[in-house]
Amino acid sequence: MSQPFKDATGLCKTIMRNGYDAYVINARLQKTLLAEAGSQLAMDISTELDFEGLKRLFPSVEPSDEEGVVARLRQDGATFFFHAAAVENGGHPEECVARLTPRLLKLLQDRGEIPLAAACPYLPAPEDRDHGLSFDGGEVRIKGFADQALKQDYLLAVRAIRFAANYHLPIEPNSWLAIIRGARRVLDYCSVSDIMDEWRKVEAENMHAFVRLLLECQILHGLIPEIAALARVKQIKNPEEGEETVFDHTTEVMRHYPEVLPYDWYGTLACMFHDVGKLYTAEYSDGQWSFLQHHRVGAKVTRKILNRLHFPSEDVDLICTLVRDHMRPHFMLTDKGIRRLMAIDEYPRILEMVRADIKARNGSYREFNHNLKMLERGDTPEEALEPFLNGRDIMQATGLNPGPTVGIIRDELLKAQIAGDVTSIDEAKSFVVCYAKDERLGN
Repeated sequence: MSQPFKDATGLCKTIMRNGYDAYVINARLQKTLLAEAGSQLAMDISTELDFEGLKRLFPSVEPSDEEGVVARLRQDGATFFFHAAAVENGGHPEECVARLTPRLLKLLQDRGEIPLAAACPYLPAPEDRDHGLSFDGGEVRIKGFADQALKQDYLLAVRAIRFAANYHLPIEPNSWLAIIRGARRVLDYCSVSDIMDEWRKVEAENMHAFVRLLLECQILHGLIPEIAALARVKQIKNPEEGEETVFDHTTEVMRHYPEVLPYDWYGTLACMFHDVGKLYTAEYSDGQWSFLQHHRVGAKVTRKILNRLHFPSEDVDLICTLVRDHMRPHFMLTDKGIRRLMAIDEYPRILEMVRADIKARNGSYREFNHNLKMLERGDTPEEALEPFLNGRDIMQATGLNPGPTVGIIRDELLKAQIAGDVTSIDEAKSFVVCYAKDERLGN
């Protein structure tokens, strides 16, 4: 074993003892090149340490302007080049180990031994560790050869989709095809946590576009198949416009929801799940679709999905509550129904989900507007909204027959309750008996 190779191995061990990865790039090839007479005494090393870190371990290390070279070290007549290691968690296993550098490639060219696999060698550079994308020409493009760049870090696919959604930009066609080709590997090699970290950077008002792109490139099929399957579930949009897919409706609700609550990321995510239960409750009968209890089924399915995506328990509870209760304001609520709705801490979000749902369907606001008016009565004490005794109770207590007098007594009883003169059922019975007696005497 030549001395430069021994020294390179020693440098790698020093780096590794300090807690960082390092290795001699293509050790077999470099041994062969060093053994040849006349070969320059140089070695290529890959490490995750940056220049400052190398400087602390090897004070005589120098910066380098060569492409892909973090630093160089001259020692005992040999030069050691330090290259940035591929450390992205989402990289293809075969691309985690560097096999060629520009220097080694040139030596192979001089020998006439350039393998086909070396036609586009890749060495990660520090600047590639940012977002790995360019935006020339108003398009999101994966830098370099897109398929090869994705093999270094498949998370680039999700990142490109995130930038496209947030900035309303198209994805460059070759980059888009690379993302489609690599969709399965995105799910194989990228952790759910890393994917969701990218997702959390998507603005609420752009999440609908992000989810649609995930569906189109088929990443969504593996990440949340329950949502992707909604693209094959049909429902009636409205009587005039006919059928639509539940997925199309879902993304439309996601688009409209932030119009009132523009920064509500969790509310928008809840809109994505609000109809997931329709996948499990859909039933076609007499020419119509029905989805009975889809909100309750959907809440249970959503909990399973969010746990799979490693959401914190408090976020899971919030989103599942919104999904479970999103149907309440779709019906004309009574005072009691409004009070039950207002007992839910997140009822303003639920109301906006319903508003977005109506917009997405081009539907009627009749029930929704009724409930908004009823909300104005929500702070009024319950005893001030309904009398203690209904018409039948009043007739039983007074002996009156059905007629306008019963309605008059009921209204007077309600006024007495609001004024605080009547505070219990017993007092209410005494009040109506006395009022009826006065009515008889007056007549």
